[in-house]
Amino acid sequence: MEWLVTLVGAAVVLMILRDVFHTLWHPTRHGGLSRAVMSALWRLSTRSRRGSRSAGLAGPVGMVSVVATWACAVAVGWALVYWPHMPEAFIFSGTSEPSEYSGPVDALYLSLVTVATLGLGDIAPSADWLRIVAPLEALVGFALLTATVSWILGIYPALARRRALALRISQLRRADPTAGRPASDAGAPDVGAAVLGQLAADVARTCVDFLQYPESYYFHDGPGEISLALTLDYAADLAQRTRRAEHPADRSAAAVLATALDDLATVLDERFLHTGGPHRRVLAAYARDHGNP
Repeated sequence: MEWLVTLVGAAVVLMILRDVFHTLWHPTRHGGLSRAVMSALWRLSTRSRRGSRSAGLAGPVGMVSVVATWACAVAVGWALVYWPHMPEAFIFSGTSEPSEYSGPVDALYLSLVTVATLGLGDIAPSADWLRIVAPLEALVGFALLTATVSWILGIYPALARRRALALRISQLRRADPTAGRPASDAGAPDVGAAVLGQLAADVARTCVDFLQYPESYYFHDGPGEISLALTLDYAADLAQRTRRAEHPADRSAAAVLATALDDLATVLDERFLHTGGPHRRVLAAYARDHGNP
């Protein structure tokens, strides 16, 4: 029974390490603990949404919740490794009576001290295998801290690129005199191939960001010009109308932009929205999910 509890603790630690690995260095469509926590908070915020305040907190609170879940699960897992072998496999400093420090709280205390790399030394392993396992927990704690910093440094630049793309599309819409008119009445806008090509590249980069950092979907961009969910519809209209331009280069760039938007809609639908509809319906669902009608 002692070794069964130890194996359960080791399994918990391995599950958390696997989730950290898939979240940061090998994102998959199957999600994991981090995706489950953030999507649950996102659904909760959308159900009780009044304006965008609760939705704006979903992403940051979700990241804090995921990191806290990682840290707590690692500490509990290693405590399960230590607990069955206390007190006979440990050395206690001072006048402490070993029999009084053999409960689950003491094992959790030892695990928290070790994972935080504090090294107080009042309880130290004496068994040979525990003298190897305990430093490994300290390495995991250091790796978890590094992973958290890497996650933050990866997601927030992706959010900045997404909002910059939304602002760029908004600028094109404000500069377009035919914006807001029916497609049958509006002529082909005077947009150069270079502008459309850069816009397609930015859309493709955003598509990669959703693949690499799927948790970034659960961050609300805010209303208006920095909301990609609100501005993508105009980008799709722009690509459709520019296909009737006079210059072949403009028509080619418009086709590339339309393809990039289709790829983005595919990623959004497969990973987050699951509408199964055409791409314009996916973009509309993306706008509704982020609080934009």
